[in-house]
Amino acid sequence: MTETANPVVTLETSLGTVKIELWKDKAPQTVDNFLRYVREGFYDGTVFHRVIDDFMIQGGGLTPDMKPKKTHQPIKNEASKELKNLRGTIAMARTNLVNSATSQFFINVVDNPFLDHRDKTPPGYGYAVFGQVTEGMEVVDAIRKVETRAVGGHENVPKTPVVIQKVTVDAP
Repeated sequence: MTETANPVVTLETSLGTVKIELWKDKAPQTVDNFLRYVREGFYDGTVFHRVIDDFMIQGGGLTPDMKPKKTHQPIKNEASKELKNLRGTIAMARTNLVNSATSQFFINVVDNPFLDHRDKTPPGYGYAVFGQVTEGMEVVDAIRKVETRAVGGHENVPKTPVVIQKVTVDAP
C-alpha cells in the first residue's frame, strides 16, 4: 500500500472487504461528511440497495428491509472537472437537486463520464467523486454481479442483501 496523507476506510461487506482512499485534498467537505457518518457507525448494517452491473453499486442509507436511515443535512456538491467518475472511484449519490447528497454513495464499476461535471453545465452539476478503491475491486465486481429485483418502489435491489457490516477509518 502506498503512503498517503488521505484517510483510508475499510468497508467490511457480506461479500468481502474493500479499502478506499478518500481524497480529502480534492473534496474536503465531501470527505468530512462521509467520515462523520463512518465515525457515527451510521453505515454499519446498511446495504448496497441499488446494484447495476454495467453502471455502479450504491449504498449507505437503507437497512436490509429497505428502510431509510435518518441522515444529517445535505452537503454542498463538490463535483469538479478534475475528478472523474472512473471505474473504482467512489462518489456521492444525490437526488436531482444539485446540493442534496447526505449519506448515500456509489462505487463506479465502469467509467461513467456522463456523471462528471462539465464546463458547460452549472457549477456543481456533476456527481462528486471523493476517492478510489485501493483494494478489493474483486469484491466490488462480485457485488455488481448479484441477482437483483424490484422491491416496493426500489429497482435493482439485490435478491440476497449485500450488507455493509462495518466501516472503519484506517489512516491517518
